[in-house]
Amino acid sequence: MTFSLLRDDGMAVVQNDGPGASLVPRFKRTNTNDLMAKTFAPLKAIVPGYLYGGFTVLAGRQKLGKTWLGIDWSLAVATGGVAMGSIDCQPGDVLYIDMENGDRRIQARIRSLFPHDQTLPDLSRLDWVTEAPSLDQGFIDRLEHWRTSVKDPRLVVIDVLQRIKPPGNKNQNAYESDYSTWAPLQAWATKHGVCVLGLHHTKKGGAEDPLEALSGSNGLSACADTTVVLDQKADGRTLYVRGRDVEEQETAVMFTAGAWSILGRASEVRRSDERSVILGALADNSEPMTPLEISDATGQPRNNTRALLRKMVKAGQIQKIGKCYWTEPAYPDHSGNSGNSEDD
Repeated sequence: MTFSLLRDDGMAVVQNDGPGASLVPRFKRTNTNDLMAKTFAPLKAIVPGYLYGGFTVLAGRQKLGKTWLGIDWSLAVATGGVAMGSIDCQPGDVLYIDMENGDRRIQARIRSLFPHDQTLPDLSRLDWVTEAPSLDQGFIDRLEHWRTSVKDPRLVVIDVLQRIKPPGNKNQNAYESDYSTWAPLQAWATKHGVCVLGLHHTKKGGAEDPLEALSGSNGLSACADTTVVLDQKADGRTLYVRGRDVEEQETAVMFTAGAWSILGRASEVRRSDERSVILGALADNSEPMTPLEISDATGQPRNNTRALLRKMVKAGQIQKIGKCYWTEPAYPDHSGNSGNSEDD
């Protein structure tokens, strides 16, 4: 005969005719009304809009400046300064685990950000590590020791994740192996509200979905709370952000002499750049141009050019003269034309 009794702690005591009893866990249930009555602290913003408490992956191709971006964020948090030239950060303790650069190169990079004999700010809350064990050899234990040794642990940067990744499990597929590898790191970061930022590479050729561009299986991006993808195309560099608790966004950024700055939302910057190209084409021409001529001169798709020209006219940036467009309300050779005809 077998029967069970439910204990106060949610465990079921399963008793049978044999010697002893075993404990079988039951679901720990929460009623919806009780759940909705709870209050939760707001997300711990480390770099607002980009980094929050939890596990974040920053991925990008080589030589795009991922390490410089990690240093930018680290300096801003450690000093309570400004990230990427415009984001105010609350001060806190930072640990940068850099296993690809030695002390000399780290020092040189920091000095380059404060040129012309500028006085270095107080960087006492930023510590560096150049050697670390893999995740299965005590890495999280060392993170915990750091966390309990500082006043306000806020950010850990791992440069790069591959250097702490243990061998895969032969009994699992790549997705399962990657997810189970990074899950303990994600759990530690979430439990303590510390942002663990891991630098990673993207695949050659990229992907239509930015999260599909991460090197390796999708297990890493699935495990991460937030994924940030640094990319560069013909129209400049962008930071794409997607996560469980953050607003999806794509930002146009600029990287100059080791320093990062935000230009604005990528879609708005692209529109502005496209309009600048059109204005440049009109300025370089000796007379008003048709939409087809503008499209050929700028290399922009014809339908996109026509739509953007209409918006620029409405905004007062250019003028429509007959079937053509110009930067001024009238042109001597075309002043008699009506401005009400349709595009070609």
